[in-house]
Amino acid sequence: MSTEQKVAVVTGASQGIGAGLLQAFRDRNYRVVATSRSIKPVSDSNIATVQGDVAAPDTAERVFRTAVERFGRVDTLVNNAGMFMAKPFTLYSQNDYATYIATNVTGFFHMTQRVLELMSKQGHGHVVTITTSLVDQPMTSIPAVLASLTKGALSAATKALAIEYARTGIRVNAVSPGIIKTPMHPAEAHQALAALHPMGRMGDVSDIVDAVLYLDGAGFVTGEILHVDGGQAAGHHVLE
Repeated sequence: MSTEQKVAVVTGASQGIGAGLLQAFRDRNYRVVATSRSIKPVSDSNIATVQGDVAAPDTAERVFRTAVERFGRVDTLVNNAGMFMAKPFTLYSQNDYATYIATNVTGFFHMTQRVLELMSKQGHGHVVTITTSLVDQPMTSIPAVLASLTKGALSAATKALAIEYARTGIRVNAVSPGIIKTPMHPAEAHQALAALHPMGRMGDVSDIVDAVLYLDGAGFVTGEILHVDGGQAAGHHVLE
């Protein structure tokens, strides 16, 4: 088994940003462990798929056991799996809250804790987490306090972990997207969603992929929350 090729782990890899990341890492000759609830086996011997709920501790165990057994290392973890549900705050149910915490926070905890144990033994590694620009610039048109609560926690954890591991060879960063064209958003809503960005368009999956790949290669960057949001985090704008 050769361990020369770099290895990336991508959560939420079956569609949208996760699927784009999977393809982009393969295009750069990474081996990839891809996980999601609905991920299916693939014929590419350089991709290992692990089906499971990111919030379950055993999913992280299986993901990193698979990575080590199949590929011998993990260079990058992308915490991409997440959920989003816009609702007025008082209309969120107990189940909504539990699901948000499980997917956005508990999943991050288990995956990141396991990979940092592995990366610490290797003496190198990179963790990238996908957050949201709503953490920095909430909008009256998108009531999403639970997104801010959970993704804001990930932004704070990114900086804390970056400092904790700064001298170990491990970097920790995040990408903070605006609204991205994924299956989550129906085509008929795209025009209205585009207007919520100062640049006047929604983001493409490739915009987020490019940002993750930049951070992955930026060896002197850690603790960074990179906004890829058409200007949303920069300030308010007037809709015409």
